[in-house]
Amino acid sequence: MDEAVHRRPGALIESGVREQNRLLGSVWPYRRLAALSLVFLVLLVVGDLAIPRLVQRIIDEGIRKGDRAVVVSTALVMLAVSAVSAVIAVASNALSVRVGESVARDLREALFVRIQGFSFANLDRHKIGELMVRLTSDVAAFRQLVQVSLRIGTRAPLMMLGSVALMIATSSALALTMLPVLLVTGALIGWFVLRMEPLYRGLAQRLDVLSTVLQENVTGARLVKALVRGAHEAGRFEAANEEMTARAVRVMKVGATMTPLLTMCMNVGIVIVVWHGGVGAMRGELTLGQIVAFSNYMLTTMTPLLMTTMLSNTWAAGLASSRRIAAVLKEQPAVVDCAAAKELRFDAPPSVSFRDVGFSYGQGAEPVLEHVSFEVAPGTTVAVLGSTGAGKSTLVSLVPRFYDPTRGSVGIAGEDARALAQRAVGAFVAVAPQDTFLFSGTVRDNIRYGRPDATDDEVVAAARVAQAHEFVERLPHGYDSRIEQRGGNLSGGQKQRLAIARALVVRPRVLVLDDSTSAVDVETETRIQDALAETGAERTTFVVAQRVSTVLAADTILVLDKGRVVASGTHAELLRTSELYREIAQSQLGALAAEPHEGEP
Repeated sequence: MDEAVHRRPGALIESGVREQNRLLGSVWPYRRLAALSLVFLVLLVVGDLAIPRLVQRIIDEGIRKGDRAVVVSTALVMLAVSAVSAVIAVASNALSVRVGESVARDLREALFVRIQGFSFANLDRHKIGELMVRLTSDVAAFRQLVQVSLRIGTRAPLMMLGSVALMIATSSALALTMLPVLLVTGALIGWFVLRMEPLYRGLAQRLDVLSTVLQENVTGARLVKALVRGAHEAGRFEAANEEMTARAVRVMKVGATMTPLLTMCMNVGIVIVVWHGGVGAMRGELTLGQIVAFSNYMLTTMTPLLMTTMLSNTWAAGLASSRRIAAVLKEQPAVVDCAAAKELRFDAPPSVSFRDVGFSYGQGAEPVLEHVSFEVAPGTTVAVLGSTGAGKSTLVSLVPRFYDPTRGSVGIAGEDARALAQRAVGAFVAVAPQDTFLFSGTVRDNIRYGRPDATDDEVVAAARVAQAHEFVERLPHGYDSRIEQRGGNLSGGQKQRLAIARALVVRPRVLVLDDSTSAVDVETETRIQDALAETGAERTTFVVAQRVSTVLAADTILVLDKGRVVASGTHAELLRTSELYREIAQSQLGALAAEPHEGEP
């Protein structure tokens, strides 16, 4: 049962673990493996602590008394203990690796599921490079934290406690003289760990910045080259790289001071043992074997402290990364389903309404939409026109519920969109976005991405409506031709037509074309509009456009200016009633072409 917990996507998110214990809870499904690893560690520590006592027996009862049998038998016992300890160490390490890798896998899955569940508002707040670091570097750092804690991180304290106890058992007076050294060493380690954690958190933030710059440059490499901005981008990367290097050097400087300090503490401890032990031996209070055993226990105590110092970098990095991972896991999507979210029947009338809608990107931000109200009848085409920054894309982003309005309501099929399940809205509304994204794979797989069970005939039919069939047929392998990453082997117009086909193949009742023909020539655009009109009699369509020629045949044209609907109507009506629309039309179509034809209402 425990092993199956991690296979369910989002199991960590859905568990009842509180935020501050969320990452500790990620180890819970593997508690049996972790407990078994700890049992092996205890046995390993017992074996390690037995060695100095066996050495004492060889010296005091074997060598000093000339008893060869004691020396041989004790040496054989030491070899047996060492062999068993080696096997136990291998088993313990294997278990800790399995637990650490399993936890890392679960965290990656939980982060991926959480990010996939983010609404557009959440994604607006995060940079892609930052999220990539969470999924890779931060998870790797936490994995190391788990593995180190199950191995050396647990073994070192056990070794220290056991060694101190045996030091007291060997010579309480000599152990008392070591107490100040142990206290100073412990205080140094505590200070070091507390100091390093914020430094590693700052280093991780610098890595976020560096990853974001790198991701932007790799993604926009063609644009950088086209605009000859290579030197500028190299400067940005160099600045981010220098900041990260400076922070890394600072972290390493602090780390480099601890090993010499602790080595000095260990050497002071050896001097104390030799001095006090030698004096005690001369007085007959201690045997030579006791001094050797005590020295071994003292080294056994100090060596884990040195190891703890070296591993504290791993702990500090892991703690810093755990906070960053937890911050993503605890972030709630801005758009969520209500408790009694309704389904949406496929045969529901595809009507859309905006009732006094206002919207802004974040608290305190300037409103992008204000007092937007209109009704869209089923089966009609609505065009949204306006200058850059008028709020066109924001308006149509509210229809598929990418965002929820700040005020007012958006209605779909007569229901408030916030009362509908997001999955239901996603099946009812399809979007061909302004920025076309294609996945690596075949043309066929990209077109039916939103509906994997679509038949080949349905794929071809959608491509024909989007005017993509002809150029796809000319590709080397037709619909089985490979598309490079982000559609690098296709033109902008070809990518936009495939995006339209991808939206159409899901058979949406409401189709949103967000300036999705901006890279297509006017003739092809006209054919797309005609094909959509012929095949979409029962489909409601939103068209966002910059060109007036795109919206001439729309049933209703909404003119946006500074986030408000300043005019609405058909092309002919707006030419008569809207000065803004008339200016736009005349600037694009010319004075004569922008005049209403005779006989038009």
